[in-house]
Amino acid sequence: MDPLRECWKKDPRYRLEAYKFLFDALDKTVRLTGKDQASDEDKHVSGQQLLDGMRVHATRLFGPLAAQVWRTWGIHSTTDWGRIVFNLVDSELLRRQESDSIEDFRDGYDFEEVFVQAYQPVLPMELGAQPRGPLDEPGAC
Repeated sequence: MDPLRECWKKDPRYRLEAYKFLFDALDKTVRLTGKDQASDEDKHVSGQQLLDGMRVHATRLFGPLAAQVWRTWGIHSTTDWGRIVFNLVDSELLRRQESDSIEDFRDGYDFEEVFVQAYQPVLPMELGAQPRGPLDEPGAC
């Protein structure tokens, strides 16, 4: 059986999609931090770096619905992501450094603040859209 599925079966309170998303976001985080060309040991990212990478990746994939998607996966706080990371460590699917702790994931950010309140839509460049100002509104002088 797939090792990721085996790990998930040990703690199914989080959906398998969350485990898969974490691996995808980890890969993107390693690239964002410029560690993708480093040796395996030097590719380590901190809990906060991983949370930041997951936030960026989730925003790109799900926009302001990211918090809702995560909740459907059983993720209600950044600590839940830490629990998944340490489940993966316990199953030897990820490695940790001695200084890594579940505390690195505690109170990372509030989902509503980073996904809903702070959301800024980004239009594709090929649309040539420009930001609108108050004088661009219909009926403005």
